[in-house]
Amino acid sequence: MQISTKYAESNVNIGETSCIPVMPTRIVPDMQDDVCESLLNRPRSLSPKYFYDERGSELFDQICSTPEYYPTRTENTLLTEYAVEIIDKTRPEQILELGSGYSVKTRRLFDACQHISHSCTYAPFDVCEEALVESAQKLSKEYQWLDLKPLLGDYHGGLGNLPATQGSHLYLFLGSTIGNFEQHEALAFINELYDVMREGDHFLIGIDRVKKNDVLHAAYNDAQGITAEFNLNVLHVLNRELNANFDINAFTHSATFNTEKERIEMRLTSIRKQEVKINDLEKTIHFDKDESILTEISQKYTYSGIEEMLTDAGFSITDHYEDDNQYFSLVLASK
Repeated sequence: MQISTKYAESNVNIGETSCIPVMPTRIVPDMQDDVCESLLNRPRSLSPKYFYDERGSELFDQICSTPEYYPTRTENTLLTEYAVEIIDKTRPEQILELGSGYSVKTRRLFDACQHISHSCTYAPFDVCEEALVESAQKLSKEYQWLDLKPLLGDYHGGLGNLPATQGSHLYLFLGSTIGNFEQHEALAFINELYDVMREGDHFLIGIDRVKKNDVLHAAYNDAQGITAEFNLNVLHVLNRELNANFDINAFTHSATFNTEKERIEMRLTSIRKQEVKINDLEKTIHFDKDESILTEISQKYTYSGIEEMLTDAGFSITDHYEDDNQYFSLVLASK
């Protein structure tokens, strides 16, 4: 297995948008590596990054609009309420967003910049070229003053090769994506970010909170069944990308709260004993009835747990914003 050279070439141009490639600093496993490591062995698991093909991304957008799924709208409400205060306090010369996607919620910060007549550079960092290009083209029309520098790469591959720029930075990690990390991995990731930041830089992170089990259960088991469809879609991805023969109807979705680890665990469970062939790997997986694949974790944090994680990484907490229900935290920290 070798470090990918996908991002080693010169700037990637799509239309009029140029993406700056960011080389990984460590090995990034591909789908074949992950399947061999995690899916072929018990207990079976799969990285959640494979959810997000075109159909999976569309389904996730639908999930965010369901009445049960509170994280997206709660974080967006907090950003809307506090964006001006955040920009006024940080006055960044560059906003760099990790895992930017389509930069939907980030617009609250650009609106705040306009409100206080503050201009800056925006560097969205994402593994998906199409998302970077589409969002950059839209943002350039909506915010003509915004200097866009899209960064193409995978933050799982390390942050050490992010382009060095002058001035103060505001780093963003929104969407409670930190919850998809095991807790020791989350701390390691935040430590890594701290190391690439300079004194005076700021970090804005969205983190989901521990709450009543019924609220969490509903959020990941919506009545319309969209989350179930989203979870099962990863089997379509494996069928397409690795020439596998998963019978989608032979698996069911479940998402339960692990009270000991304080996290949602999303799984696909085999409804019968079966064999699945991964033809590109020349492997066969033998599933027992009720055997499951862990497809995603979503770690939930307490107020104090969030602050402890950030201070353990060396950060100083500037502000800790939360909604009235204490469902979600938006934390501004500084180096």
